[in-house]
Amino acid sequence: MSKEMKVPTVGESISEVTVGQWFKKDGDLVQLDEVLCELESDKATFEFPSEAAGILKIVAQEGDTVEIGGLICTIEEGASQATSAPVAAASSAPAAKASASGEVKEMIVPTVGESITEVTLANWIKKDGDFVTLDEVIAEVDSDKATFELPAEATGILRQVAKEGDVLEIGGLICKIEVTEAAPAKEAPASAPAAASSSAPASENYASGHASPAASKILSEKGIPATAVAGSGKDGRITKEDAMGAQKTAPVATPAAAPAAKMEEKAQAAPVAGSRNTRREKMTSLRKTVSRRLVAVKNETAMLTTFNEVNMKPIMDLRSKFKDQFKEKHGVGLGFMSFFTKAVCVALKEWPAVNAQIDGTEIVYNDFCDISVAVSAPKGLVVPVIRNAEALSFDQIEKEIVRLAGKARDNKLSIEEMTGGTFTLTNGGIFGSMMSTPIINAPQSAILGMHNIVERPMAVNGEVKILPMMYLALSYDHRIIDGRESVSFLVRVKQLLEDPTRLMFGV
Repeated sequence: MSKEMKVPTVGESISEVTVGQWFKKDGDLVQLDEVLCELESDKATFEFPSEAAGILKIVAQEGDTVEIGGLICTIEEGASQATSAPVAAASSAPAAKASASGEVKEMIVPTVGESITEVTLANWIKKDGDFVTLDEVIAEVDSDKATFELPAEATGILRQVAKEGDVLEIGGLICKIEVTEAAPAKEAPASAPAAASSSAPASENYASGHASPAASKILSEKGIPATAVAGSGKDGRITKEDAMGAQKTAPVATPAAAPAAKMEEKAQAAPVAGSRNTRREKMTSLRKTVSRRLVAVKNETAMLTTFNEVNMKPIMDLRSKFKDQFKEKHGVGLGFMSFFTKAVCVALKEWPAVNAQIDGTEIVYNDFCDISVAVSAPKGLVVPVIRNAEALSFDQIEKEIVRLAGKARDNKLSIEEMTGGTFTLTNGGIFGSMMSTPIINAPQSAILGMHNIVERPMAVNGEVKILPMMYLALSYDHRIIDGRESVSFLVRVKQLLEDPTRLMFGV
C-alpha cells in the first residue's frame, strides 16, 4: 500500500511552501516519524516527518514550490525491510570494520554569533567516507558575516549529511562521524591499482590542492582549475595570493588528441556577437543579509543626505612631506583614512546626536567612537570596526585599517570585529565614484561617503586656482538628527580636513 504525504497546514496566512533540503534519498527505507525533509514558508522553516514506515518515493524536488495540500512524496508501506537487509549489511560492512565501538558522533552547526540563525555549507574539505582525526578541519561554513572552519569533533569515518550550498539552521545536523581509534586498513586488491596509478607525494593531505574560499572565487572567475595551481599555504593549500598570481596555460595536446582539443577550443571560444546567454547563481548568505538590511533601512528610517566639498591639498601636501618618515618610523603608510577618522571623531564629540542611535522609544548616546569602515571583500561588502578610534593615533589607525582590510579580503574577520560601530566611513572614491548617497549602516544613524579627488578650478580670494577637490556626502536619519546638526557636523569635518594642523592641537 502506498501512503501519500502532502503539505500540511502550517499557518492561516500561508498558502504555499518551498521544499528546502531532503535528508533522505529516493528509494531509502524510512521509519515512522523520521524527518524526511525541510519545508520553508515565508515565515519559518518546518521539519517534515514520515507518516509511515516503508520505501520513500520523492515527488517534489529541492527548491520546488508546493501549495498547501500538494503531494510531496509517497511511502510504500508494504515494502519488506528484509529486502533491504543485504544492501544495508553490505554498506555497513566498512563501517563495522572501522568502528569497533559502534559509537556515532553527530556534528551540528555550532553557535557562531548572537544574531546569526543560519549558515551555508560552503565546501567540504574531506570527502564522504574519509578517515578524519579529532580537530581536523573537515568543512568551511559561511554565515552572513564571516567564514568559519569546521573541525572534526571525533576521530573516525566521516559520513556527510548536508551538501555544499545547503542552508542550515544553528543546531542543524551537518555530518556524522563513526568513531574509531585508527584508520581502517585498505584491502590489497583495491589499494594496489591506486598506488600504482598515483603520482602524488606521500606528504599530501586533505589541504593539498584545496583552495580557500577567496582563492576559489578568483580561480573560478579566471576559469582556472584548482588542480593547475600549486598551493603555497599550510599543507599545500591554495591561498588567495596563489590564485591571483595563477595564469591560464594552454594544455599540451598529443597528435592523437589534437582534433578533440581544437573542437574543445572552438566550444570555449568567445560567444558570437548578439548571443543572449544567461546564467543563474544562488545568492550567498552574506548577499541575502546585505539586501535585507539595506531595504529595511530605506523603509524604516527617514534617511536624508547633505553634501559638501573639501580641498584636499593641505592633506596631500602634509602626506608628501612626511610619508617617508612616517613609514620608516611606524612601518605603515600614511593614508587619507586616518585623517578622515580623526576628523569625524572630533566632530562626533561636538555633535553627539550623529553618534547616537534609536532603541525603541529611547535615544542611546555614545561617549566613544567605534568607527565602521566599509571594505569590499570577495564575498561582498563587510564593515569591520575600529574600536575607540578617538583614542588612537594616526599610526594606530592606519595599522588597524590595514589589519582589518587584510582579514576581510581573506574572509577571516570574526563576528566581534564586525559587530557594533557607532558611525561608518565608506570610500567609493577608490572605484572612481564622484558623487553618491550612501545608505545608513543600521542601527547607526549616519554614514559619511568619501569620493574621488578631482582637480577643479576654484575661486580663492578672488583668484581662480586649480585645486584637488573631493565631494563629501553625509546620509543621516532625520528622526534623530536635525538639519542643523548634520550640516554643522559636515562643515566641522571640512574645516578639520582643510586645516589638518587642527587635528594635532584639538582646535
